[in-house]
Amino acid sequence: MNIKEVINSGKVDFTGIEQSYFLLGLLSAFDNRFQAVADGTMQEISWKQFFAIICINMCKEKPTIKELAEIMGSSHQNVKQILLKLKKKGFVDITADESDKRKQRIELTDYCRAFCAKNDEMTMKIMKKMFDDVSEEQLQTTIQTIIQIGDNLQEIQGHE
Repeated sequence: MNIKEVINSGKVDFTGIEQSYFLLGLLSAFDNRFQAVADGTMQEISWKQFFAIICINMCKEKPTIKELAEIMGSSHQNVKQILLKLKKKGFVDITADESDKRKQRIELTDYCRAFCAKNDEMTMKIMKKMFDDVSEEQLQTTIQTIIQIGDNLQEIQGHE
């Protein structure tokens, strides 16, 4: 059953639920569904591991674990565990920073680049299908909304 069917089934009472709570619930349910699809699609690695690869690839320089954790919105410890698994599978190299040996830099391996190239067409098809019937305007509004909610969340974290 998809989310529209759940909403329209009458099996769940959504009356009285504030829109912001409903949106957070939708985002959480989407995250679970997306992770299940992505985990089933990427045979060798999990979605979280692939997300780390995407984030590393977006960096102009080899990121540190701390920098990658900030980009991914995750803890240093969680990102380190993801990276250790990726290193064991041959997807990343973790090396000491040349100017500050306390920092560790992350680099994608040739094996990882080949894996990404091999799976590029499949991931593009999935992305295209996922965003069928979503207009550019809807996409931009959603991006802006999530960025604003994220900024507000970081402000809350800063006050604690």
